[in-house]
Amino acid sequence: MFLLFCIVNKNKFSIMIKNKRNRFLVLLLFIGTIVGQAQNRLYADVNEDGEVNIADVNAVIDVILGNSSPISSGIQTYSVNGVSFKMISVEGGTFIMGATTEQGSDAQSDETPVHQVTLSNFWVGETEVTQALWLAVMGENPSRWTGDFARPVERVSWYDCLVFITKLNRMTGMPFRLLTEAEWEFVARGGNKGKGYKYSGSDVIGDIAWYNSNSNGKTHAVATKLPNELGLYDLSGNVWEWCQDWYGSYNNSEQMDPICSEQGYSCVFRGGCYVSSAKECRVSDRCEGYPYARESNIGLRLAL
Repeated sequence: MFLLFCIVNKNKFSIMIKNKRNRFLVLLLFIGTIVGQAQNRLYADVNEDGEVNIADVNAVIDVILGNSSPISSGIQTYSVNGVSFKMISVEGGTFIMGATTEQGSDAQSDETPVHQVTLSNFWVGETEVTQALWLAVMGENPSRWTGDFARPVERVSWYDCLVFITKLNRMTGMPFRLLTEAEWEFVARGGNKGKGYKYSGSDVIGDIAWYNSNSNGKTHAVATKLPNELGLYDLSGNVWEWCQDWYGSYNNSEQMDPICSEQGYSCVFRGGCYVSSAKECRVSDRCEGYPYARESNIGLRLAL
């Protein structure tokens, strides 16, 4: 493919390689493209058409030569053993975390005190990790609610999630991880595009969440409700989502990229689930569980 580009675009290629930095970028692109094809990964799919081919080389070269702006639309698609998933770019920002005014009387004591948090840029999974992706990485599906691989994986402990992520990282060469609790709340609130909703994406919970009043007591395929302001699905309802943090109390100091890393008895999970009340699906609601617990209503979402 790379040789084909050189033959078809002789003049363009000769101009490009006169600059040492450009030669280095082309080498990286060439290696990334070949490895991407060999290992069935789509991180070289820069034009996001689902394939790694000559069009991706041309797109990057146009950027290098100044013929177009950077390609990324804020969405990256990855593939593992034939199962694809999307990561969404999140611009960092500053927000107020905890029991903000729209939460009203539903707010709990562990959501206080409210405090200012500033986050760096990061990436987040468009949806929860599906049963299909878990199976592709781990070779088994531990979930209770089977029959549709587009459902979120559940019955996975916090420790299980760390094993899954370690294997996923080896397969993709990427540093995937769990969201921190602060990152989770930021994206649930819609990030810098947030409109101050009580739930993730709406004040009308039935529009955006599978919860105890509409789920028929089971999980549902991901992304079957409306997304929030960032284009993310199911941050309210369907399954709770493990976070990186060990559970701890808030304080009122301003914080930058916080994470509660002091090991305790329990870890944080967020978002509510298919048997949760509306109150538990709020963007500021917190919950905790033993890191070895495997429940049929707790899953995970990836971050980068």
